[in-house]
Amino acid sequence: MTVINESHPQQFILLGFADQPWLELPLFIVLLITYPMAMMGNIAIILVSRLDPRLHSPMYFFLTNLSFLDMCYTTSIVPQMLFNLGSSEKTISYMGCAVQLYFFSTMGATECLLLGLMSFDRYVAICRPLHYTLIMNQRLCILLVCTVWLCGITYSVSEATVTLQLPLCGINQLDHLLCEIPVLIKTACGEKEANELALSVICIFVLAIPLCLVLASYTCIGHAILKIKSSEGRKKAFGTCSSHLIVVFLFFGPGITMYLQPPSSISRDQPKFMALFYGVVSPTLNPFIYTLRNKDVKGALVNLVRSIFSSK
Repeated sequence: MTVINESHPQQFILLGFADQPWLELPLFIVLLITYPMAMMGNIAIILVSRLDPRLHSPMYFFLTNLSFLDMCYTTSIVPQMLFNLGSSEKTISYMGCAVQLYFFSTMGATECLLLGLMSFDRYVAICRPLHYTLIMNQRLCILLVCTVWLCGITYSVSEATVTLQLPLCGINQLDHLLCEIPVLIKTACGEKEANELALSVICIFVLAIPLCLVLASYTCIGHAILKIKSSEGRKKAFGTCSSHLIVVFLFFGPGITMYLQPPSSISRDQPKFMALFYGVVSPTLNPFIYTLRNKDVKGALVNLVRSIFSSK
């Protein structure tokens, strides 16, 4: 460990895979390919959802917000990762680390809550179809999304601020690819049991409760789908819900593994692979999951491409 005579160092050294340097070039190439894919895929979802009148529904309003979140989420970490992997200096300034910490935790918490909200939207659509437009009206959808964003920001500001106040005793090395709350807590010196407990309690609300809402919603949805007499109707309902379920488990699985255990018990390489999974893999795959399993989105994308080429 490098120790300096400051409570908070001017910069952090992100060790990443310093003990496995052979991983750096393949990871750099993968990020260089997946980051543009994630950006283009999510931009395409946003464009077709806004431009195609057939997609002006609560489901696609929430999907647009998810795509915007994924763009911000991956952008908050990937450029810094690429810079560090492509250079000999694996550093980030203290201010840059703090900004990354706030953005990354805001986007992560907001996405957890938004995925729970999307499952509620699917529950109303399938279990209460006659009242869907009345319940999920535009005003309520905007209010719910604003609430989700506000909760995510509140979590980030409170938890990240408390984490940044922990004494580091001059340690300026983080055994990670980015600045993340559990890793900073683990790196800090002195008494930090209260911070670990606070993180676990808050993450129960941010991770466990939305996941319980998802599971409860899809339990009801499953019963409703089984009651649909038309095989075509069952297939359409299942296709719409399966995309969201895949996205939920891709995101919540690594998140729960990382955040619902004490930071002191986290293994050395676990944070790196988990962060790559929910910070890079999930945002890259989400647009393709929703596109490949959704005829409406595929049709809107085809129409958008046709209109672009016809205008040229």
